[in-house]
Amino acid sequence: MPEMRPILLVEDNPRDLELTLTALEKCQIANDIVVARDGAEALDFLYLSGSHAARDPGDPAVVLLDLKLPKVDGLEVLEKVKRDENLRHVPIVMLTSSREEQDLVKSYELGVNAFVVKPVEFNQFFKAIQDLGVFWALLNEPPPKLRLVGGN
Repeated sequence: MPEMRPILLVEDNPRDLELTLTALEKCQIANDIVVARDGAEALDFLYLSGSHAARDPGDPAVVLLDLKLPKVDGLEVLEKVKRDENLRHVPIVMLTSSREEQDLVKSYELGVNAFVVKPVEFNQFFKAIQDLGVFWALLNEPPPKLRLVGGN
């Protein structure tokens, strides 16, 4: 049985968070969904520190990362993760309302795996989240484990 890794959802907007969680639930993905409300909390999860210091070790199947976040913004989180030899293999999908070309270019320069602009229309947003969840949690084959479980 394949390893069931969680999805890390980093979102500070309550409405987008609720819609995303509902969409992921509707596509019946068995992966746990871990929510971080800002970039600092996302980094705590990824580095097993702060409020996530006692969590089970292991990387998420994917990080769905908002761009505009309090404390540490999405680009800073992306840069830190992709520069870390132990974490760079973790897929990160920038899930944002930004349509600014500079955000798109900067995200790809920093190593984002996909850049998705949140659709404004409800049904399209719902479908986009379901497609992302199914692809990254079920269809995508991760690389062989590059680090020991729990090692940093």
